[in-house]
Amino acid sequence: MAIYHCTLTLHDNVFFATREMGILYETEKYLHNWGLSFALFAINYIPQPYRLQGELAQKPTYLDASAEQNLLHLNQAGIYVFPAQPINWSYQINTFKAAQVSYYGKSKQFGDKGADKNYPINYGRAKEIAVGSVYRTYIIAPESIKIPHWIRLGKWAAKIKVEAVKIPDQVMQTKSGDYTCLHPLNPLDLSSITRILLYNRIVMPPVSLISQAQLRGDYIVTRKEEWQDFKSTLTEQQSQQLPEEICLPTGVFYGAGNIAATA
Repeated sequence: MAIYHCTLTLHDNVFFATREMGILYETEKYLHNWGLSFALFAINYIPQPYRLQGELAQKPTYLDASAEQNLLHLNQAGIYVFPAQPINWSYQINTFKAAQVSYYGKSKQFGDKGADKNYPINYGRAKEIAVGSVYRTYIIAPESIKIPHWIRLGKWAAKIKVEAVKIPDQVMQTKSGDYTCLHPLNPLDLSSITRILLYNRIVMPPVSLISQAQLRGDYIVTRKEEWQDFKSTLTEQQSQQLPEEICLPTGVFYGAGNIAATA
């Protein structure tokens, strides 16, 4: 298994409705690892149903082993994608006209009561992550894996550039005990032997993430001198993209906590 450091650069606005507050649809600044996993590896590792109808079309199948399209295929392939952490980001708010449907609001024509101005009654504002924002994530996968250079993500299928750097095994070491992970994590994917002591909660569907977490268990961390030596062999741009230290929990896989709870 190998660890890859990935830099994600947005070439389009990324939008997904994390919070819906009246007419404002807000996108969380973090990128969820389950959505990223589909964007990165759906073509080669996760089956894509040709057509879904009825209840199956609206049912989430992230960890549903009975469904054809699920993340458990990546567990079998030995692949895991961590959530993406924002490094340099900004927002853009766009106004759009909403559909004139009964469950959203009463349809009104221009000039009707409540629509005195030449402006649609039903409209919304989407708070999107703007072009040029930069993110960081990590992928644990076999060395033979092919990480795509471009992916599509979000409601608008935004174009994102992926730059991956393989982290050599000799710069990493395994430890056990209490530690702090500065990278965001998905609590449902943490192993049963990992204890979460303290964390900040990132509320977003389909499952909330945690950040700045203090954990207890097995983890991998960079060796200080070897890490600096490795960074010196890279280009200046690649070296600047890498963090001062990598510290991640071990034993992560999709649905690890859920499987342990239901076993």
